[in-house]
Amino acid sequence: MGSIDAYFQQAMKHNQIENDLYRRYNVKKGLRNEDGTGVRIGLTRIADVIGYTYQNDVKCPSEGKLIYRGYEIRELVKNKANMGFEETCFLLLFGWLPNSEQLQTFHETLAASYELPDHFMEVNILPTHSPHLMNRLQQMVLALFDYDSAPEDTSPENVLRQGLTLLAQMPELITSLYKVKRHYCDRESLTIHYPQPQLSIAENLLHLLRVDSSYSTAEAQTLDILLMLHADHGGGNNSTFTNVVVSSTGSDLYSTLSASIGSLKGPRHGGANLRVVEMMKCIQEEIGWQPNEEEMREVLTRILDHDFYDHAGLLYGIGHAIYTLSDPRAEIIRSYCEQLAKEKGKEEVFQFYLCYERVARALMKERKGIDICANVDLYSGLAYTMLNIPKDLYTPLFVCSRLVGWLAHNIENKLYDGRIMRPATRYVGELYDYKKMEDRDNENDHCI
Repeated sequence: MGSIDAYFQQAMKHNQIENDLYRRYNVKKGLRNEDGTGVRIGLTRIADVIGYTYQNDVKCPSEGKLIYRGYEIRELVKNKANMGFEETCFLLLFGWLPNSEQLQTFHETLAASYELPDHFMEVNILPTHSPHLMNRLQQMVLALFDYDSAPEDTSPENVLRQGLTLLAQMPELITSLYKVKRHYCDRESLTIHYPQPQLSIAENLLHLLRVDSSYSTAEAQTLDILLMLHADHGGGNNSTFTNVVVSSTGSDLYSTLSASIGSLKGPRHGGANLRVVEMMKCIQEEIGWQPNEEEMREVLTRILDHDFYDHAGLLYGIGHAIYTLSDPRAEIIRSYCEQLAKEKGKEEVFQFYLCYERVARALMKERKGIDICANVDLYSGLAYTMLNIPKDLYTPLFVCSRLVGWLAHNIENKLYDGRIMRPATRYVGELYDYKKMEDRDNENDHCI
């Protein structure tokens, strides 16, 4: 008798797909072109991500830009209203910047849905917890399906209604899940606040999270900007693509959002800033908070050589699939982290991150011969740390922000495409004649 593990090891030997097969059949591995750019899979008017240009069919690095409905993200942040995230949500969903009356109406619509449905907390959140909030968040989004008066209605108008309600409920949902987990796992006292309708989403997140509900204006403004920066990143990012793929089958919004949350959980996507913070802690323990660049270079070389931290050979927070010379989100967050560091007496920590960025970029230039930039995850993790936001909430906060992007692309796809998404693969295995069981039993080689 064999074992399933042994069968699996045999299967791995007999079913390998070599890289040259992808080239031979012109198959886009990971939906990527040979130069690393993404395969075009749709059209959108919602957002654009620019990190390179083409000159004579040659990919050329350029300064990064993130465009929301035709507006560059730096300009939106620089000129934002008091509720910058709400203004961004309105822009992404409807296509224009709201005036003060429209923004107030939008805020009031969200505020009317801030609270979870009656008894949802007692029935679904309080009885149990999960070791990972993202899995629990998926469950809760699916559970909210049962509280919707028209959950299966996938018309664009109803999906907008559902999406705005979920967007409004997300702060209470994720902060409650976190507090219940801490209550069960760490035996902390359980203090749950009600969301306040006069507060913005960013303000409510801090109000709901903190036992005393206190926060500074600078903290609320920084979190508001973090939500703006994560609200969308084009239709090709993994979680948005997942949302549109599931939606294209005609499935309901709760199912599509749950799928997107599962995608965002991964450390190669929404979970990356948590990896940055964990890696930085290990580096700091190795060389201290005030290293010189040679000490930083030595430990980063060890990481690249698979000899330190998680042995993956990756410098987290450095490099991006699209951005080359700069990630505008990282640059914006960096400037706000500098302000927060001064306010909270964390200048030493901020300088440590700057040193890491300088040395990592130089080291990657030497090794790969290309310019590579810090990405949003490097400084978003630092910002959350200085806001005293628990690490368990880093990726759920990403959900709070990106949900509006998922919603906007979901509706856009319903309106202007409507077909089920179905990419193709090419079979490169062997063809065999069928063997009866008695013939298989008499063979010496029982491999697949």
